[in-house]
Amino acid sequence: MASRSSRAAGARVLAFLTVSVLLSPTLSQTCPQLDSIVTSAVQTALRQEIALAAGLLRIFFHDCLPNGCDASVYLKGSGTEQSMGPNRTLQPRALQLIEDIRAKVHAACGPTVSCADISTLATRAAVVFSGGPTYAVPRGVLDSLTPAPQNAVNGLPAPSTSSVSTLAKAFSDIGLRDLADLVALSGAHTVGRAACGFFSDRAANGDAFGNRLAANCTRNPNLRQNLDVVTPDLFDNGYYRALVASQGVFTSDMVLIRDASTAPIVRQFANSKDAFFTQFAKSMAKLATAPRPGGNVGEIRRSCFSRNARSAIETAVDVAGDEGFSASA
Repeated sequence: MASRSSRAAGARVLAFLTVSVLLSPTLSQTCPQLDSIVTSAVQTALRQEIALAAGLLRIFFHDCLPNGCDASVYLKGSGTEQSMGPNRTLQPRALQLIEDIRAKVHAACGPTVSCADISTLATRAAVVFSGGPTYAVPRGVLDSLTPAPQNAVNGLPAPSTSSVSTLAKAFSDIGLRDLADLVALSGAHTVGRAACGFFSDRAANGDAFGNRLAANCTRNPNLRQNLDVVTPDLFDNGYYRALVASQGVFTSDMVLIRDASTAPIVRQFANSKDAFFTQFAKSMAKLATAPRPGGNVGEIRRSCFSRNARSAIETAVDVAGDEGFSASA
């Protein structure tokens, strides 16, 4: 039988190894099936409901903009980001899809891949399935231990009131300081729909398209309006062509074509899908690696919706410090 000192030493080694594994930047490489599992699950889901593509994109932006892409937006419960104003209308089915994929990945590979990595990969798969470009994404990002602070979440740009300067600041705060990033990432609206309440100010604008939006919402207050009125379910540059034709649904869309600093970029993307795809790929790769205030610190959640009840690090540390527990384990 091993001595107490040898058991304690072994436990300390376990604690060290556990920390090393949890903070490794190559965790996702331990699951060679990862890409195929994520891609297959996303494609199956989108074949049944294409609206999930927009849902995944919106969740990804709402996760990454406040504090980096750390899956904090998936946490549920009192005081979490889902209870905060900008996130109360995140698509429940898209949130659940990430948890369903996590369960499949962990069943195949064990708990070696974070919800943050799965969310990033699933969003890319949704873009590609919808007709958009692929792009590089990071691996080995850990899930946050806490939600983003409320002031950061409340700083998410509002579709009805945001100016170009407001939008630019939101992206600049996480290192995306090129206006091309702002215009390209706004192109995610090439897929998706919105309820009338989100564009009521645009409907009251007084132009022909605004009048049409208002009339449609009067006839059907439960309307879900396509954000891209040219090719609503296809990830392409139809959104920009609509903006050039003054047919943007959100005020935050229309400011891009009305502001002298962003209008040339809108027109470039409207004229060239390739130019849009090239910039979108670059901008999404930058967004996926947006810095986190505390660095890559966290855990690999066993459920995307809640913190682990007891982390492996805590267990290993307890084993190292409790001879009786070590002996009885």
